[in-house]
Amino acid sequence: MLINNYQLIDKLGRKLWFSVDDLAQIAGIKTASARVLASRYTKARLFIRVKKDFYVLSQNWKNYSLEQNLKIANLLQVPSYISFTTALSYYELTTQVPRGFFESAAQKRSVTFNAGGAIFNYYKLKQRYYFDFILRDGIFICTREKAFVDAIYLCSMGRYKIDWDALDLGKLDRRRIRRIVSLFPEKTKRLAGKICRI
Repeated sequence: MLINNYQLIDKLGRKLWFSVDDLAQIAGIKTASARVLASRYTKARLFIRVKKDFYVLSQNWKNYSLEQNLKIANLLQVPSYISFTTALSYYELTTQVPRGFFESAAQKRSVTFNAGGAIFNYYKLKQRYYFDFILRDGIFICTREKAFVDAIYLCSMGRYKIDWDALDLGKLDRRRIRRIVSLFPEKTKRLAGKICRI
């Protein structure tokens, strides 16, 4: 076995996530050995492999807060920002609360990561639609109005579904929505007008 299993788990437990190189450094072993160890511990369900070279401790995973999961969502696909129903729920604008389901806008590709009962969905947006996000408490998340427009955009393109009746539209700044949606295609503008009468 390796040096002290308890110490290893304890040190890894202080990290939000870790790589094979992190494991090698903490355990004091070579990278090749760490790769084997990571595979063995994943099979033993001590580690969860979220994607290639991105691990979390199983004992931590089930206790992660919403904020920790959103930080992981930012890290799994870089660059990306939290948007769509996940952001609308974060801002308490919808009664839809997608548990274990996290949605982001991304620049590189649309992809889904499914790990440990959690699903991380990324929708690729064209460069010109990738804006109006902030860094809030260490999380890249779009503004509430941009989350709404992002959802409208994907819906207008037939790539997304949302329960519009679950939204509290009174909490949105319609003037800001008009400014944002003016940069999107006509079909997005029409749908936005239909949903929130802008």
